[in-house]
Amino acid sequence: MTEEAAFPPRRTRETLIEWVRDFQSQTDVGDAEIIVALQEGEATRDTGLVVVRPRSNSAMAVYMQPRGFDEPLWEVTLPARDDEVPMSALQLSSLGTFVSLAATLCTYLQWRSLEWDRASGRHDV
Repeated sequence: MTEEAAFPPRRTRETLIEWVRDFQSQTDVGDAEIIVALQEGEATRDTGLVVVRPRSNSAMAVYMQPRGFDEPLWEVTLPARDDEVPMSALQLSSLGTFVSLAATLCTYLQWRSLEWDRASGRHDV
């Protein structure tokens, strides 16, 4: 068995774009922009980075990715900020909606990854 055959199948950028499109077709994403980032890994070893940000506030963004190389479990990162962010009740409500959307997308990508890995028969999950 080659080294490549020993690895679970890759979730390529194209696969993630398809999953994000499926999610967007089933979910009202409001003013959120979802981007499947260019991968940092080798061509056959994509890392799977998805960025979500409100179109109305490009300074706010979260990103999600598998917990490790070829991991089916995903995690969300809220980048640190250097300053406080005062906001109105309406802005806070919008932020809550945005964070909830990001959590739902992360859960969806994790579910798709688990299904993908189970279908491959080459990854214990």
